[in-house]
Amino acid sequence: MKDEVSPLGGAKPPEGGTTNRALDNLFVELYRAFFMNKTEKPFVIPIFLPNMGCPHRCVFCNQTPVTGETRHIPSPEELCSRINTFLYYKGKERKPVQIAFYGGNFLGLREDDIISLLYESAQFVRRGMADSIRFSTRPDTIDPHRLDLIKSFPVSTVELGVQSMDDRVLSMANRGHTALDTERAAGLLKERHYEVGMQMMVGLPGDDETGAVDSAEKIAGLSPDFVRIYPTVVLADSLLAKWHKAGTYVPLEMDECVTLVKNLCLFFREKRIPVIRMGLQASEELEKGGDNILAGPYHPAFGHLVYSEMFLDKATSMMEATKIGHDSLLIRVHPRNISEMRGIRNRNVELIKKRFHIRSVNVLPDPSLEQGEVKIGN
Repeated sequence: MKDEVSPLGGAKPPEGGTTNRALDNLFVELYRAFFMNKTEKPFVIPIFLPNMGCPHRCVFCNQTPVTGETRHIPSPEELCSRINTFLYYKGKERKPVQIAFYGGNFLGLREDDIISLLYESAQFVRRGMADSIRFSTRPDTIDPHRLDLIKSFPVSTVELGVQSMDDRVLSMANRGHTALDTERAAGLLKERHYEVGMQMMVGLPGDDETGAVDSAEKIAGLSPDFVRIYPTVVLADSLLAKWHKAGTYVPLEMDECVTLVKNLCLFFREKRIPVIRMGLQASEELEKGGDNILAGPYHPAFGHLVYSEMFLDKATSMMEATKIGHDSLLIRVHPRNISEMRGIRNRNVELIKKRFHIRSVNVLPDPSLEQGEVKIGN
């Protein structure tokens, strides 16, 4: 091997070539934070409450195909059965266990339902079978009264459905809350020492790349503990489906969306805010014959596409900074990064060959490298 360059050390780039060490290190750190230390991430037991507690339906929403669940509040027996089922399949490996309520507006439920769900879940925490409870809710449901209602229960994490920090975009999406509601909610939750997550969406009606970046900057300014980024897709039986059919709403193209989410992900990581998910969670209902997703940048491995583009960026920037011969190229990565480096259906390999007029590109595993690290050579 010769003329080899590594972002974390190795041969010095040829004179006239440079590598952005700060961005290289950031990428490795980003990858490590997202994919490594799996045993430290909580084992989440999801309880879906599709559209429950929501005062109305947002233009993009149809939770049934997203969650695969029908609309109802689980009875105590149903709730305990689901939790026990997940605990059975968890195995003996010890992880923090969180019982999580998703898919609805948890603090928008009737108070009796909130207390009942938290009480039944808290019994698993009391018996040492779970560690805490988390839920997602709208920013405008966070107020002192509701927080007093839940303070005696072992709730550790609250996720806010922020979606955007642009009031015009929020209005077009029929969210029914404002950016100021998000700011107030974040402040109240931080005062009570909850872990705070924020969910944002890209590609909403009236939004664009500049607006998404502005929202990300405002979200980062609220210092959330983590972020999720969801592309807007057109779901059947949503108001957005009618707009799309009428031609008044056009979703982001896949490549455009992947690049935007990649840039947002790198931005949040630079701010030391983990991005714990990119893209909708795949489900059997969601993927049924394309009947549920009518348009938009949906892919069951959307996060993989984002990281694959990051690997492509890293390899191409290193190629541009060196004078490695272009007849053949060897790219070495950690064994777990082979798929991201090659890209789905070898897309990255083919793009590199075309861009640099290279006859042969080989991607090989190298266990000596860190996950997220890339080395290139002849």
